[in-house]
Amino acid sequence: MTAMSSTPAVAWLMLTPVGAWRAFGQPDPDDLAQALQALLGGRQTMARGEWLAADGRRATWLEEAQAEAWVEVLPRPIEGPDVRLDDFVPHVIASLSGQRRAVLASDSGFCLGRTGVSPEQAEVLSAAAADFTDFGQRQARRGWRGAQRCVAFHAHPDMLLPEMAFVPFWVDSVGYWLIVQGEPLLNHPTWVELLWGIREAGSRFLAMARG
Repeated sequence: MTAMSSTPAVAWLMLTPVGAWRAFGQPDPDDLAQALQALLGGRQTMARGEWLAADGRRATWLEEAQAEAWVEVLPRPIEGPDVRLDDFVPHVIASLSGQRRAVLASDSGFCLGRTGVSPEQAEVLSAAAADFTDFGQRQARRGWRGAQRCVAFHAHPDMLLPEMAFVPFWVDSVGYWLIVQGEPLLNHPTWVELLWGIREAGSRFLAMARG
């Protein structure tokens, strides 16, 4: 008797939160990261066969992605977020902060959304994010890309949990910062939803990011 595959013949692929970080956590994504980004490129999850057919290397990449828990295989497709910018961003980013206080900013310092913080504080934090962008870009030109990573501030010497964290990410070559107070909850499905929503919003988010 022939052994049956544990993966259904028709299946759909979805990024996990850690996979979303692998895909969108660098300003110059490599080929694998770009392939993973394609999984958030439509109104619903992409069929496995469609994704594999786009590039002969993807069969090998899929094995790696599953081993690293970057993707999960779904038995049915799921719909992407219904993006309405005014209520989408505050709702999603609240789930990514241990204190439900967060800001989404462009790398140029424009506040794209906030929750749990005042408009004045959101502006200050967004401006700080722009400063971190400039610092990271200067260091990258000098050969150190480590500065283009998360920036965390701790109020206690044990440094177990940050008081504030600035998390950079890039969608379609546009830089953003997620700024959260308290514990960053980036292993949450809404992290994927945020990235998917930004991709779906497309030109609208780009216009806002540029101020």
